[in-house]
Amino acid sequence: MQIPESLAELGKKRIKPYTVEGFVYGSGPAKPKLMLVGEAPGETEIHNGIPFSGRAGKHLMGFLEQIGLSREEVYITSAVRSRPYKWGEKRERSGEVVKRKYNRTPTAKEILAHAPLLDYEIEHVVAPVIVTLGNIGLKRLAGADKKISEVHGQLLEQPVQRLAGLDDVSYEWTKKLYRLFPTYHPASIFYNRSLLESINDDFDRLRKLLD
Repeated sequence: MQIPESLAELGKKRIKPYTVEGFVYGSGPAKPKLMLVGEAPGETEIHNGIPFSGRAGKHLMGFLEQIGLSREEVYITSAVRSRPYKWGEKRERSGEVVKRKYNRTPTAKEILAHAPLLDYEIEHVVAPVIVTLGNIGLKRLAGADKKISEVHGQLLEQPVQRLAGLDDVSYEWTKKLYRLFPTYHPASIFYNRSLLESINDDFDRLRKLLD
């Protein structure tokens, strides 16, 4: 399943004022075993156009394999489809200091800019469970009061947020109830290795839920 090209063009137009680059489509079948919602693409993803294909993606594929699923069986997308970046400096082995782009967390306005894209996918992808990866995906769908540290590994059955209107800057709740399963973003283990055990436990619970 892929969003209509007209909707992709709208997303590119809405995100243009912000410090982002590239554009990555969601990927997967219309009726997947799971739908996964991440944060935003990184450097690898904007170059090859494949969501979760970088370092974090390799860990995500391992977690999916743990519950008997492959990339081809799930739908993978994110709250923002362009890479939010900031400039920083890196010292090369030669000693030369060069400027380079680093990933950063998307802002509320950037998430809002691509809200119509995720809204379309939530409405058209028929998945038994939506797995949110990290706080960005969780708060975008389940509300700003949710914290990944408090609800990870739990099944939430509730409405999700959607943009009230294309010219609106606020969200409304869907009438339909969805099954959300929050867990930590795979990249979180790069900064806090102790979260690996929590993520493994969450995916064990997810496997039992799917069974």
